[in-house]
Amino acid sequence: MKAKWTVPFLTLLLSACGYNTIQTMDETAAAAKQQIEVQLQRRADLVPNLVETVKGFAAQEEAIFTEVAQARAALSGAVTGGNMTEMANANQGLTGSLGRLLAIAEAYPTLKSDQNFLRLQDELTGTENRIAVSRTDYNNAVRDYNAYIRKFPAVLTAKVIGAKAREYFEVTAPENREAPKVSF
Repeated sequence: MKAKWTVPFLTLLLSACGYNTIQTMDETAAAAKQQIEVQLQRRADLVPNLVETVKGFAAQEEAIFTEVAQARAALSGAVTGGNMTEMANANQGLTGSLGRLLAIAEAYPTLKSDQNFLRLQDELTGTENRIAVSRTDYNNAVRDYNAYIRKFPAVLTAKVIGAKAREYFEVTAPENREAPKVSF
């Protein structure tokens, strides 16, 4: 008589435990994280071309070129490391450096009309938009996942399988929270 009730009980228990949902939500968050990494790497790959274009017009601005190169290297390293906080902070650092680089471009009217510069600037703007969308998608997936693994009965399954909360993509370093200041 026990076996008669055991199979339906185990089926009901397993279907209500949330294991599959946890796995699906974790994969969704992982895919969204990968999309952020792809867009940040695309951004890091565009920067050297933009720097070289501006360099041709503004050779005396060496300090900003060095700053942009260091910020780009930090972003590439953070993407390779995969830590969301480091990626967010490095991305914000590169944003500040690029703001100063683009401010230099304003001082050179010939550069502003150069087709290569305009194309790179458009690609960079498109990439910035993709990063924003990817960041939103990732943070939404993380929010859903984190909320789900804290609800009953999924919290029991999460504890058993060792599911941990994921971290959001957000800037944590105070120096990276301020918008870059551009002055001529």
